Amino acid sequence: MTIKFLQGRTGYVLGFIASFGLVAFALYIQQKHNLEPCPLCISQRIVYMVLGVLFLLAALHNPKAAGRKVYGLLHVAAAVTGVVIAARHMWIQANPDKVMAECGAGFDYLFESFPMKKAMELVFKGTGECSAIDWTLFGLTIPQLSLIAFSALGLYAVYLAFLKKN
Repeated sequence: MTIKFLQGRTGYVLGFIASFGLVAFALYIQQKHNLEPCPLCISQRIVYMVLGVLFLLAALHNPKAAGRKVYGLLHVAAAVTGVVIAARHMWIQANPDKVMAECGAGFDYLFESFPMKKAMELVFKGTGECSAIDWTLFGLTIPQLSLIAFSALGLYAVYLAFLKKN
């Protein structure tokens, strides 16, 4: 079953809006509750923006069947990256005793002070600040919500990739 308004550019524009809407929501939560995002939170935002740009490029390109599959692969790769980051973040929150107890270096400091490869290793290792649970919605933490959102966007990308145009 296909939903007519999801065909073509409109479907990709909705993916773009959803991706950047999630970043906007994260910024809203950050400002409203005076939260400082940890390196993994920032990484997840970056992946949402990459997904959004990919959806926007697909909307501008309006690909045919083969192109939809290529974009779908790119979207799914980005979504899986987001799922991996969110899952790691969830693990850190569930096991705070296994990461450093105090807050670690900030995102800016890591990239200013270390070579790219080392900075990326440190970001994905997580820090003490990544273990803090400062906000929940329906009992779910931000990385749990993020994992659900990345999964949904990945499934949506697969749907768009295999959508048959009338």
